[in-house]
Amino acid sequence: MNHSKTPTLADVGRVAGVSRGTVSNVFNHPDLVRSDVRERVEAAARQLGYDGPDPRGRVLRNGKFNAIGFMPPGAYAIADVIRSPYGRELVLGVSLACDEAGATLSLVNGTEETRTSTIREALVDGFILGHSVDIDLITSAQRRRLPFVILESDAGPDINSIRIDGRSGALMAVGHLAALGHRHFVILSIRRTSGPPIVHMPGKGKITAGFQLDYERLDGFAQGLAEVNLSIDDFPIIETTPGEPSAGAVVFDRFPEATAILTMSDWQAITVLDEAVRRGINIPEHVSVVGFDGTAESARTTPPLTTVTHDIVGKGRLAAQMVFENGQPRQIIMSVELAVRGSTGPPR
Repeated sequence: MNHSKTPTLADVGRVAGVSRGTVSNVFNHPDLVRSDVRERVEAAARQLGYDGPDPRGRVLRNGKFNAIGFMPPGAYAIADVIRSPYGRELVLGVSLACDEAGATLSLVNGTEETRTSTIREALVDGFILGHSVDIDLITSAQRRRLPFVILESDAGPDINSIRIDGRSGALMAVGHLAALGHRHFVILSIRRTSGPPIVHMPGKGKITAGFQLDYERLDGFAQGLAEVNLSIDDFPIIETTPGEPSAGAVVFDRFPEATAILTMSDWQAITVLDEAVRRGINIPEHVSVVGFDGTAESARTTPPLTTVTHDIVGKGRLAAQMVFENGQPRQIIMSVELAVRGSTGPPR
């Protein structure tokens, strides 16, 4: 019985009269090969029905998958990351670095029960982990001896991390609103589990769940309020997932006396602006709103959103580059700035 043999790099090289390495370069690094040689190799490949190197063979030879795994923070699903203006820009930054390195990006996910097994089994060469310092995730990555970077948390001097100066950003936001004359605030913090908004009334207890960045921003809000002789305990704090459509309704229904709304994400702030439009509430004449992130979308809202900004795309790109470099651990704190736009003004 006649069995057809799958053509190989060596077969193409014999027909084209070149080495196996030259054929490999034609498929993987064509810019390194003269055009006439490249055309001869491509013609030989078409003649033999050769479609290119089997990626499984590269994995077996190099022990590399040529891929980075990005795991969203906490219980967030991949779909939540893609829907989020912040998440899209972060993934864009990682993707740009992967393109530059000729690698691929794998979005990896799992439930609270399966996240550590996902780390153990994902076919990647390193990880970018979300905002939570999860010891089990860190241990799983370390056991695989894979490089990884944690975002928005400090896990110590032996672990790569990139985070923003959230406390300073929150302090800027309060300082801006206080300088305009505001003294009646509502704070939107980030709920890290699914569900409707949770309202913490003034003096009824503090936030007990969240990520390191969340607490840093609350500390910054508290410091800024204290500098104008106010206490954060005297203002309501609403825990809401970014993008939760009912957040604005809760603010306007429960706290109509507020003249300024401090948020922890642009997406939160944008939902408030959307609700204001639906109700005919004029921003900033009726109430001022400040976001946090500096997404591109924040500059396109009506009115344009005043927000605490940082280079989100650059952060994603840097995180991926740190994984590729696999060098000595670094702990990077990115600076933030306040972009003053049309969503803030003096109180009525």
